[in-house]
Amino acid sequence: MIHRIRLRTVACAMLPMLAAAISPGNAAAASAGGYPEKAVRVIVPFPAGSGTDNSARFIGERITAQTGKPIVVDNRPGANGFIAAKAAATAASDGYTMLVTTNTTHAANASLFKKLPYDPVKDFAPASLIAKSGLVLVVPPDSPVRTLADLTALARSRQGQLTFASGSSSTRIASELYKMMAGVQALHVPYKGVPLALTDLMGHQVDFMISDISPALTLIQGGKLRAVAVTTAQRNPVLRDVPTMAESGLPGYEMVAWSAAFFPAGTPAPVVERMSRLIAKGLDGPAATDYFARTGSQPASSTPEELAAFVRSETQKWAKVIKAAGIEPE
Repeated sequence: MIHRIRLRTVACAMLPMLAAAISPGNAAAASAGGYPEKAVRVIVPFPAGSGTDNSARFIGERITAQTGKPIVVDNRPGANGFIAAKAAATAASDGYTMLVTTNTTHAANASLFKKLPYDPVKDFAPASLIAKSGLVLVVPPDSPVRTLADLTALARSRQGQLTFASGSSSTRIASELYKMMAGVQALHVPYKGVPLALTDLMGHQVDFMISDISPALTLIQGGKLRAVAVTTAQRNPVLRDVPTMAESGLPGYEMVAWSAAFFPAGTPAPVVERMSRLIAKGLDGPAATDYFARTGSQPASSTPEELAAFVRSETQKWAKVIKAAGIEPE
């Protein structure tokens, strides 16, 4: 009887430790080799059809091809990515919620706003870079603007009456940098995402926009928009006839956007590393080559440690660009 009581006491004492051992986070860490065992929700800060959404859906398909488990994209556009970033930061750290985002939430916002509802560093566990891409300055096809010089001359003649759209921090800052370097004025019109902004540009609600290449490409190829210049140092392979901003009269102009995957802070390291490897493998092979050839972007996988260092350097870089463009934090 005494032995039974002692065994029961020991068993009861071990229950809290057993519960901790099989908690979702520890269970995910213990079984990272079989991760994911169910659907993974991927939160995206921009609407369907945006460059980030396209990247998230592509890499989701490649992860599913490797694991047999679905990736469910959850678009949460608006508020410069605040809504999506906060939702991801406060999600369970069990490996089944991931944020696929850009320099908007994890580099630029720190300098664009006095206060953020999330911490880009403390609230997240970096997993991997996904892609890097330049941007393209576009106008309606019947616009008098055919070159960057045309746009600059028109902006000067209108004395600040021209309007430009943005659907992310990257697209806004790219235009603000153009304004600063060209010495012109134009009115900023913000949108929840790039596709919505492009729709209004085609409808002549705004005069110009510097857009992600991916959502603008089919519109350019279909004659619904005219490409004026790209923001990278070299011409983009999918827009070979379109000059760079530097070639067009703004030497030194360069703007590159990127997308990457993050988990909520506290996600077990084996799970984060497993996803990083899945992303790297998904960015390799014929399917990836075809995707990036069609979208004008480049694959850019990384280790979690490399992404953490990259975010730190990008935050400093974007702070300098925002300051140079004369943008005051809101």
